[in-house]
Amino acid sequence: MACPLEQALAVMVTTFHKYSGKEGDKYKLSKMELKELLNKELPVFGSKQMDEAEFKRLMNDLDHNKDSEVDFKEYVCFLACITMGFNDFFKDGPTRQPRKK
Repeated sequence: MACPLEQALAVMVTTFHKYSGKEGDKYKLSKMELKELLNKELPVFGSKQMDEAEFKRLMNDLDHNKDSEVDFKEYVCFLACITMGFNDFFKDGPTRQPRKK
């Protein structure tokens, strides 16, 4: 059985490929594919949380090579940024648990 971190990495990869390639390149997310992924897998970033202008800004920020799609590297950078934000939010939170030794 895979360890939790290995499982998390597998989920990141399989989630990308679950949505990529429905429109065009199977190794990239189109704007609509990214929107669907966010709505279903990361609803905190979905269309209920951001309007079209904010989504457009997010897409522009993620699309480093400006091909109007999000490739796997751009997707992973996005997840890394979200993860750093979650870490910052929780590291000094009131429910902080002592580390096990």
